[in-house]
Amino acid sequence: MSDPAGEVVITQRQGPILTVTMNRPKVLNVLDEAMADALVAAFSGLAADQTIRAVILAGAGRSFMAGGDLARFQADLPGAPQTATKLIDRFHTLMRLIKAMPQPVIAAVQGPVAGGGVGLALACDLVVAAEDVSFLSAYTKLGTSPDGGTTWTLTQLLGPRRALAFVLLNEAINTQTALQLGLVNRIVPHGELMATARAMADKLAHGSVGAQGASKALVQAAAHGTFDAQLDLEKKAFVANAGAADFREGITAFFERRPPKF
Repeated sequence: MSDPAGEVVITQRQGPILTVTMNRPKVLNVLDEAMADALVAAFSGLAADQTIRAVILAGAGRSFMAGGDLARFQADLPGAPQTATKLIDRFHTLMRLIKAMPQPVIAAVQGPVAGGGVGLALACDLVVAAEDVSFLSAYTKLGTSPDGGTTWTLTQLLGPRRALAFVLLNEAINTQTALQLGLVNRIVPHGELMATARAMADKLAHGSVGAQGASKALVQAAAHGTFDAQLDLEKKAFVANAGAADFREGITAFFERRPPKF
């Protein structure tokens, strides 16, 4: 575990599971350049690290992330475009890393989640939410539009009409509504958030890396591809997995009536 003193991002390794915690709790983990750089550093290289089989992304304190650090803009309003470019470039690098890595990433979210925090949570593969979570867009209240892939993810999950309403009306979505809309996978009491995320990560960590990575890529491709193209992608992935050791173990375990050992 890295030394938490002064660290804006803390990483903790537990066997095949890596927990990455945003650590600016006094300001609700709002994103500045330093934290964005630290997050990119934490996720860089994970795709090629076969010893890490699942990742949890969390936020210290009472909020997962409440968006970007607006104080950075207030300090130099004329230079806002340049500040935005620097921050968004880092933020979008993080998003691409999360989407491209084969390992599943679980967001463990709590408290008010706003702006880029919404995009970051929804960019993860699975979301476990504490009972006190609320999601708020907030961008248009500041006179700007969303970033972090938020418009893409919201449109995929909610459809264009609901996605646009969420962005334009700036009405918070509570945890139960988020579950009904498919924004989160599970709701748990606040005190059980990390334990639930770790149990989920442990289950994934003992699954087939190849099968899970291929499934993640296929679901992402399905969001923008045609049915016919998806059939070809599924065939290619299945055939590739059929030649791997995990498939041989899975088939053998099935006929031996025992859990597979991936």
